[in-house]
Amino acid sequence: MAKLAIAGGSPVRTEPWVNWPIWGEEEERRLLEVLHSGAWGKLYGKVTEEFETAFAAYQGCQECVATTNGTSALRVALRAVDVEAGDEVILPPYTFQATATSIMAVGATPVWADVSADTYTLDPDAFEAAITPRTRAVIPVHVAGNPCMMDEITAIAEKAGIAVIEDAAQAHGAVYSGTPVGGIGDVGCFSFQASKNLSGGEGGAVTTNDRLVAEKAWSLHNCGRIRNEGWYEHALLGSNVRMTEFQAAVLLGQLSRAEKQNARRWRNWQILTELLEGVEGVSGVRVPTAECRSAVHLYLFHYEPRACGISRAKFLEALGAEGIPASPGYSPLYRDAMFVRNNGPSPAERFLGRELDYGKVDCPACERICTEEGFWLYQKHFLGPESDMEQIAEAIRKVLDNRNELR
Repeated sequence: MAKLAIAGGSPVRTEPWVNWPIWGEEEERRLLEVLHSGAWGKLYGKVTEEFETAFAAYQGCQECVATTNGTSALRVALRAVDVEAGDEVILPPYTFQATATSIMAVGATPVWADVSADTYTLDPDAFEAAITPRTRAVIPVHVAGNPCMMDEITAIAEKAGIAVIEDAAQAHGAVYSGTPVGGIGDVGCFSFQASKNLSGGEGGAVTTNDRLVAEKAWSLHNCGRIRNEGWYEHALLGSNVRMTEFQAAVLLGQLSRAEKQNARRWRNWQILTELLEGVEGVSGVRVPTAECRSAVHLYLFHYEPRACGISRAKFLEALGAEGIPASPGYSPLYRDAMFVRNNGPSPAERFLGRELDYGKVDCPACERICTEEGFWLYQKHFLGPESDMEQIAEAIRKVLDNRNELR
């Protein structure tokens, strides 16, 4: 057996991975056109509107409102479906903090519902159990680009009369049962932050097939104005979270190669998943149905410490030494410092002005995933050739075959 790199052996991989972001002449041309036009803001140019039309079509939606970032998209979406102060919004705890802080930003209360142990996305049964008379919306998070179980979630939400806001910040191009995400619920939210599969450095988007929701989102992102009405007439308490023409120019260039990149990531996802078959204790996380396609913003792994015989921490340290830089991923969001009481109310309680007792939250699947069972690789690692997937699988097998060196 080969000696582990962490113990002085040769690593499986030494060459660099694909750089991200990837850009070229299209982004450069479009940026220079905006620069020379002098129309740098959405109010003066047409490039942002061009991107909104193109991105809506890419996600199979009728409407798109481009924003400054994914967090602002979530805040706009929440208000566009009439979430107000005192309402409750259900979300999974396996997500980035913006999903929760956006809820608080509109005065509502985050209510946690566990994730499924085999998809790492919102568990429909846990969601249903969390509904109360004060529930106004649910935010299923297509974490890592893996689509949520939307048939079950939308059916439960429709029965309860609550809105569905898809957090698709990591899911550009993801498909659920043949339908692109972002237009399955009442409204969808995307991020174009630097690490995302579609990158504008920063940026966000609200997508929907509901014309009334779209009009309200447009007003909220544009200082409360009503489209085609008076400049100084502000019907809603909105703000300026409009995307710039520069961001839109870059994103149009990125969008021109998005489908090819998504196809490469998905094919490599399938290859790696197949290569891991038969590897005891390490596997890829399940997508909901055969008709689904993950956007593979991250490749989510399921790790079984007992089967592997070593802790996740030791495994990831050894895997990194082999040239495979994996991350343990999120912590349960309700354990974040903003929700923790320290000799008094938590920062979240002080902000909202009401009690949030998250010490009793019961999300065992999320706890296991975050502390010992989950880890991930980043999207750029899936843009290379098939041989990259073979090296990832080889490194995983090497670490497990030589686990005695780590005890």
